[in-house]
Amino acid sequence: MKSYKITLIPGDGIGPEITESTIRCIKSLGVNITWDIKEAGINAIKKYNTPLPEETIKSIEENKVCLKGPITTPVGTGYRSINVALRQTFGLYACVRPFKVYSGAKTFYKDINLVIIRENMEDLYAGIEFEKGNEKTFSLINTIKQLTQNNISLDSGISIKPISSSGSERIAGFAFEYAKKNKRKKVSIVHKANIMKFTDGLFLQSARNIAGQYPDIEFEDIIVDNMAMQLVQKPNKYDILLCPNLYGDILSDLCAGLIGGLGLSPGANIGDGIAIFEPTHGSAPKYEGKNKVNPSAMILAGVLMLKYLGEDGPADILENAVGQVIKEGKNVTYDFKGENSSGVVGTIQMTNSIIEKIKKY
Repeated sequence: MKSYKITLIPGDGIGPEITESTIRCIKSLGVNITWDIKEAGINAIKKYNTPLPEETIKSIEENKVCLKGPITTPVGTGYRSINVALRQTFGLYACVRPFKVYSGAKTFYKDINLVIIRENMEDLYAGIEFEKGNEKTFSLINTIKQLTQNNISLDSGISIKPISSSGSERIAGFAFEYAKKNKRKKVSIVHKANIMKFTDGLFLQSARNIAGQYPDIEFEDIIVDNMAMQLVQKPNKYDILLCPNLYGDILSDLCAGLIGGLGLSPGANIGDGIAIFEPTHGSAPKYEGKNKVNPSAMILAGVLMLKYLGEDGPADILENAVGQVIKEGKNVTYDFKGENSSGVVGTIQMTNSIIEKIKKY
């Protein structure tokens, strides 16, 4: 039997609870994993005076695979997103987010099974920002005026949107290889190239160049606002959505809404030889310690991790067990039924039910 050493970041808020659920489920599968537990975010600041300690970075470098719970990101102030920092630190250029309807989930749709593949390193999330009132910002505004004759108000904050042909071709190559490996039939390139011709236009052209190397895979391009409407009206038309960073993030939440919520939405961040797996929802601190929230997204992130490791059999068992519990609806959290409905249980009880299903395989 193979053995693995994997970095585990429980996160904060509800993170430790749903992480524990995932560890229990994976343990019940019999996969031999040693968890190297590290900290990041609010809890790390208290102990290390930094939200991303060096020993956490070193652990991921050594183990190559990390399972991470949600981490709180302050809004408007404080430290930048740890999720973004981890992606940039390890060059995790590809974000893979599958969206699948599980029978019994609270949704108006059936048979959705699409994947967003999002470029992770560039675009507005590159973090190149200039604060209002800063001397560097004034200098940049003046330079822009000289170069373009555009007058930007002096009380502006500015974000830079870099998109490169190399980065765009890399993520496009990943998307088409993913389609080939997973027997997907179509890639839809999402953009706003009609307005942002030198950034989104470059992304689109680069993706088209790569698409030409895969004649057996259908591709199309679609403007992002139209994409949002199409997903609501006819999501079954779509297979893989290839997106720049910002659009991929926004459309991920839209797609989560289509399948029943962020509680069913896992994600993988993949680079060259290193990968981090996580739920796509936040840390929900108001529910911390209340044994209330849906652990499915974190458990399904564990499914993605097992598949990445080549443990397809255990991964399928775990996903099927989650799906069976949701379909039966006897032991599910409130987001599947409503606060006071029969069959509503807590995080621990839903996890117990999933483990009982695993034991029957």
